[in-house]
Amino acid sequence: MNIHEYQAKELLRKFGVNTGRGTAAFTVDEAVKAAEAQPGPVWVVKAQIHAGGRGLGGGVKVVKSIADVKTEATRILGMTLVTPQTGPQGKLVQRLYIEEGTAIARELYLSMLVDRETSNVAFIASTEGGMSIEDVAHNTPEKIITIHVDPAAGYQPYVGRRIANALKLEGDLAKQCGKMMGQLYKAFVDSDMSLLEINPLVVSKDNQLICLDAKVNFDSNSLMRHPDIVALRDLTEEDPKEIEASKYDLSYVALDGSIGCMVNGAGLAMATMDIIKLYGAEPANFLDVGGGATKEKVTAAFKIITADQRVKGILVNIFGGIMKCDVIAEGVVAAVRDVGLKVPLVVRLEGTNVELGKKIITDSGLNVLPADDLNDAAQKIVKAVKDAA
Repeated sequence: MNIHEYQAKELLRKFGVNTGRGTAAFTVDEAVKAAEAQPGPVWVVKAQIHAGGRGLGGGVKVVKSIADVKTEATRILGMTLVTPQTGPQGKLVQRLYIEEGTAIARELYLSMLVDRETSNVAFIASTEGGMSIEDVAHNTPEKIITIHVDPAAGYQPYVGRRIANALKLEGDLAKQCGKMMGQLYKAFVDSDMSLLEINPLVVSKDNQLICLDAKVNFDSNSLMRHPDIVALRDLTEEDPKEIEASKYDLSYVALDGSIGCMVNGAGLAMATMDIIKLYGAEPANFLDVGGGATKEKVTAAFKIITADQRVKGILVNIFGGIMKCDVIAEGVVAAVRDVGLKVPLVVRLEGTNVELGKKIITDSGLNVLPADDLNDAAQKIVKAVKDAA
């Protein structure tokens, strides 16, 4: 789960982290009032969307008058902001963050994530802040330093000293860094974050270390422990199909292709998408119904796939282990009868109760193409979609 920058900063301030100060605004009038409540004479008008690269797309502007705050708020609020992370379709800006200006001396980069190789929380630091960290990694990888924290020991002062050294911070700034890193680590662990990115982390001209931006992702599996964080969720930033899938505990991600996939098991889902691409088509989604899906879950999954107007064909690929093939078959039949079937459908079943599952589909009278194996299934659905085009 993601949250907006202004929400992330509010959360970090609860842990004592020094952040840029600002106010969220949902209208132009609110933006003007927010600026008037700040000392000025410099303000930053920031679009609030769940994507990076906002400045490159014109979604972040530094201004020097209240009149300019109003002008930029009018321009940005309601615009479709396109960044490298939104894709060409962009995202509609419905919130702004009006932040007081900061006199910047240096821009640094800092992030935290869970390193799956070591099962540790890792700090990633670089002196090259305010730019794409991917570009830094590609052009000057030696300027990126990774520092792990042993979960058994937790955060220790030497971690802060190593980060300060990596960021070339000395004296009082090094002390501020050590304190801030401890605060960030506590925020990360206590809030069950999966990613915290601060770009830029700045040194101000009055020698203060400030988190001038903040991007936070949370581990969705831990949200039951954090109702206060769940309350921050902005559903307008999420795909409606993904929201619907979450209601049924389905793992669903919308993609840009034309062949809808309903599969059980993440590995099988990845293999299914790969083989669709191998035969010259693109998957429209990743959808894992899981090992213990019910008929109702399968029906919901099928409806979510068919709701995507880009879907020109559907491939159901099920290996019945814990999941029984007859349950999948019943769900598919129920869903087709409920929503209809306007595109080709290929079903490949294998495993527990496979013969019963095939019989259910055969006896249903539906216009379904059966497949013997994954290779056969992929070829059939790709051909069916091309023939129907």
